[in-house]
Amino acid sequence: MDYTTLPSTDIKVSKICLGTMTWGNQNTEADGFSQMDYALENGVNFFDTAELYPVPATKQTQGRTSEIIGNWFKQKQNRDKVVLASKIAGPGDYTAHIRTSGFKGNSIAKAIDLELKRLQTDYIDLYQLHWPERQTNTFGVRDFKPSPKDPWIDNFNEVLKQLNALVKAGKIRAYGLSNEKSWGSMRYIEEVRKEKLPKISTIQNAYSLLNRVFEGDLAEVSLRENMGLLAYSPLAFGVLSGKYILGTARENARLKLFPRFARYSSEQATVATKAYLNLANELGMSLTTMALAFVNERPFVTSNIIGATTIDQLKENIDSIHTKLSKDTLEKINGIHSKIPNPSP
Repeated sequence: MDYTTLPSTDIKVSKICLGTMTWGNQNTEADGFSQMDYALENGVNFFDTAELYPVPATKQTQGRTSEIIGNWFKQKQNRDKVVLASKIAGPGDYTAHIRTSGFKGNSIAKAIDLELKRLQTDYIDLYQLHWPERQTNTFGVRDFKPSPKDPWIDNFNEVLKQLNALVKAGKIRAYGLSNEKSWGSMRYIEEVRKEKLPKISTIQNAYSLLNRVFEGDLAEVSLRENMGLLAYSPLAFGVLSGKYILGTARENARLKLFPRFARYSSEQATVATKAYLNLANELGMSLTTMALAFVNERPFVTSNIIGATTIDQLKENIDSIHTKLSKDTLEKINGIHSKIPNPSP
């Protein structure tokens, strides 16, 4: 395994991070235990969860993923072996069953206490804002369109001070963003400088062969401001395993169970996926390995968040750390990207 540190901290993390959002829905607690055991045994010390999980988000299942992790910590007594990341859900219809107050008032303080209880720990290493409070173009919306009905009022300073209070209280060690844009990132960074607060360590956004939007402007912010990317959906909901094109997807595969998750299933995305699959075949490697190796090697990526529903998938995902892509391969990947850029923003 390769390791790095969370930016602006001394927290050492594996370049592969174990994503957990299927546990409690597609996967049982026993599955989650097996995945955590295998990951830790194979050098993965970084796990990512969220108060929202599992996905799809429902009132009935909310928090179940974190409870599974907490039960594992209790059984294994190994909390000190894991760097744990979690997230507070931003406002919106998708999360109204959790809270409607966003990050206002004492919402963050209440959320952290509930998450710590679920996780059966007294601290979280990295705590992230799951997405912005303001109305902006996230989750597959390509362009920003201003909304005159957006009720949001600038509260970057207030939110950062709430997070800093949690750092001082020892409840979190570092904080980060998720599904954020370049403007929001720089506003947070501006407030950090003005108030002399701990720096924003990371940003967790979608990044894959089908979605390289991060490279447009956030990659520069990431590198110049030392705010590392935690890349999620590196296999694009499993599309970049090739299993849907090849017809080998199991009946419990994500897009078979939840076909409304169509972000990576457009006509253009399918054309691009076939091109990447052909290239992987030429190289004599699986598309999964090629797609993950590509993400692993990006200079702005701190860790690559992989997810799996089976141990075999998990093994292949983790093993991608041992594959290094040649300059010629990267040029061929970029050739496909130039013809079909970002079909799944």
